[in-house]
Amino acid sequence: MPGIDECLLEAMRLPGARGAALVDWTSGLALGTVGEAPGGDHETTAAEAAELARMAAEHGAFATRADDGQPTVEDVIVSNRDSYHLLRFVDTSFDSSVFLHLWLGREEGNLALARIRLAEMAARLVLG
Repeated sequence: MPGIDECLLEAMRLPGARGAALVDWTSGLALGTVGEAPGGDHETTAAEAAELARMAAEHGAFATRADDGQPTVEDVIVSNRDSYHLLRFVDTSFDSSVFLHLWLGREEGNLALARIRLAEMAARLVLG
C-alpha cells in the first residue's frame, strides 16, 4: 500500500499529468506535492482547491449523505481551455478530509483514465 510520495509519483505517470497534490480540505494545506502547480505556487493552489472541495463535500446541492454518514461525492472535475483539474476524495480511518488533486494537460491527458486510476490510488493510499 503506497504512502503519499509513492501515490503522487504514480499520479505523475498518467498521460498529460502536470502536477499532483494531496490536500487537507479543512485546513487548505498541501500534505504532499509533485510536479508543477497552476500559477506556480503549490500552497496557493492547495488552498483554492480546498475551497472547491469543501463546497462540494459540505453543501446539500452537491453532496447527500450515505447511510454511514459519509459524503457521497467521489470527485470534482474542473475543465478549462488547456487543462483538467480532478479532485478525488480519499476515505480515511479518521475524518476523511483529504483529497488528491491532479492537474492534467487537456491535449495529452485522458480524463476518463485519470479518474479511474486516481480512484484506485485513493483506495490504496495509506496515511499515517
